[in-house]
Amino acid sequence: MGFTRFMATTAGRLVRLVAGALLLAAGPALGGGWFVLAVVGLVPLFAAAFDVCLFAPLFSQPFRGRDARA
Repeated sequence: MGFTRFMATTAGRLVRLVAGALLLAAGPALGGGWFVLAVVGLVPLFAAAFDVCLFAPLFSQPFRGRDARA
């Protein structure tokens, strides 16, 4: 599947890292109930840091990026 293959690449990890950082910054900046965005932003941030793709098992692909690239 193209999406999970892209997410296993370095560019895909960078996209997850940037998306997580943006959500993490947007939550406190917007204030109020939007603070939940900061918590949600931790998910793609940690997924990029640990080289995993949370959506890959839904498409019968390997969970770990290293396994997907092999």
